[in-house]
Amino acid sequence: MKKLLTAGAAMLIAGSAWSATVQEVADDYMRLVLAVGRHDASYVDAYYGPPQLQERVDAEKLGLAAIRSQAEAALRELPKAGADADEALRIVFLDKQLRSMLMRVDMLGGKKFSFDEETAAMYNAVAPHQDRAHYARLVAEIDTLLGGTGPVTERLKAFRARVEIPKDKLRPVMEAAIRACRERTEKHIALPAGETFVLEFVGGKPWSGYNWYKGGAHSLIQINSEFPIYIDRAVDLGCHEGYPGHHVYNALLEQSLVRGKGWREFSVYPLYSPMSLVAEGSANYGILMAFTPQERLAFERDVLFPLAGLDPALAEPYARLTQLLAKLAYADNDAARLYLDGAFTKEQTVDWLVNVQLYPPEKAEQRVRFYEANRGYVINYTVGADLVGQYVRRHATSADPDTARAQRWEAFRKLLSSPMLAGGLR
Repeated sequence: MKKLLTAGAAMLIAGSAWSATVQEVADDYMRLVLAVGRHDASYVDAYYGPPQLQERVDAEKLGLAAIRSQAEAALRELPKAGADADEALRIVFLDKQLRSMLMRVDMLGGKKFSFDEETAAMYNAVAPHQDRAHYARLVAEIDTLLGGTGPVTERLKAFRARVEIPKDKLRPVMEAAIRACRERTEKHIALPAGETFVLEFVGGKPWSGYNWYKGGAHSLIQINSEFPIYIDRAVDLGCHEGYPGHHVYNALLEQSLVRGKGWREFSVYPLYSPMSLVAEGSANYGILMAFTPQERLAFERDVLFPLAGLDPALAEPYARLTQLLAKLAYADNDAARLYLDGAFTKEQTVDWLVNVQLYPPEKAEQRVRFYEANRGYVINYTVGADLVGQYVRRHATSADPDTARAQRWEAFRKLLSSPMLAGGLR
């Protein structure tokens, strides 16, 4: 934005104050995202724009106060209306992204916010609050399904041990799952030419899987194999990190917006921003896009269980169990809120994860580390998936099941190719 690049000098054109274009604000947004990244190593999740811009940012060495001042100036200069519907969405995107940047800068500067204040500003959403009694009713259903006697957590752990993927089977199982996710996705979405990914197994991370988008429709997908990986996670991670999840979302944004429209700002992805509600929400809902529950059961039973050397007879009861466990997903948001707002100690949070959410005990402390590192980000997986699901289903107007499914896929494709944020989903 010229006003910033000339140290704030006033520029008059034909007797009127100079006004920035959308692209000029977008270019400053890019620069400021990279500048925040110098203060927060996890802020810039992906960047495949010009290396010269990164070099310039490294040379400028902007402090947090300067970043905040320039982000506020960018918001003031952002045009209020677009030339068409697409540009109007772009303007809303830049507005929300810049406002979330202000929140992140304030947090980096030591300012404290409640969990809900943070998510409202950072992701444009607030997760519902539920108490322990709400989840206890769901746990009772799982208790009944498991049968037997003794603590439900112990019986669940014993069941899960029977569906753990052996370490030497992880790669073939994950590759088969990702391949199936891709095949199902490309029936409905034309993927960019030459799109590809590399699969790696890592350890010592606070997450179970991660997609590092490199640009040029290429991703590095990492799976954390430090803890046991149960058979249902193969499809979950294959869809979420790959197809039609993060890999496809980033590749379509690059194809449609960066290359198609010349909107350079989409070549940088700030992790702690409204983009992530759509990114994580679409990645989670993408599992249901790729597989109906019946299709998933058949694939896991007939392909993944034998490939992992597991008993296919366990596939159906395990599918019923995982569908019930999925209803506990919002307990994750409540655990994070209670812990980060200071209502729970670490020990109480671990107890909640294990006994309320029925989280694998061996992974509970890892999840607390995720809260500490990423704070309110956790709502993107639940609230985001629900908002994306509502948006997609609204577009399925046909009474014919096949036509309705095609309509859902078309709505999903358009979402992954657009600047839409939470407001557009609602």
